[in-house]
Amino acid sequence: MIILNGGSSSGKTGIVRCLQDVLPDPWLAFGIDSLIEALPAKTQASEDGIEFGADGGVSVGTDFRALEAAWMAGLVAMAGSGARIIVDDVFLSGAASQQRWRDAVGDTDVLWVGVRCDSEVAAAREVARGDRTKGMAASQARLAHEGVAYDLEVDTTRTESLTCARTIAARVA
Repeated sequence: MIILNGGSSSGKTGIVRCLQDVLPDPWLAFGIDSLIEALPAKTQASEDGIEFGADGGVSVGTDFRALEAAWMAGLVAMAGSGARIIVDDVFLSGAASQQRWRDAVGDTDVLWVGVRCDSEVAAAREVARGDRTKGMAASQARLAHEGVAYDLEVDTTRTESLTCARTIAARVA
């Protein structure tokens, strides 16, 4: 497994797409955005589910955590069955988020990748995307990395996704 962590609009999804192109074997990609999109509407605006604040803050409750744990376990099971898995995530609680993943993956081989991006650049990307709450990228740019340990870090502030993907692929090889 490869687990990429970085704030919103840091470039993780672009790196994942490039990784799928440059890695010699097929890799499946799964992102936290897909999990959120799969949630029932009532969970997406609930204190027990996930809420997006007007300031870009994100809060999650017990229902979200339970569904997230099941999602993680499912991805790890797929990896255990031989699938190569890339995860695109945002560690909203830094080290605690990484620990939830560590607990889920157990002894599965994981490459932990930090995807950094200057908060101003991420904020500009956020505006260009138009599908994020204003302020989310800036607030997550540092928060997602607090207390997290990586095997490798890339910075998309001035580096293209393909170059970052090649750096990660070289580490996988």
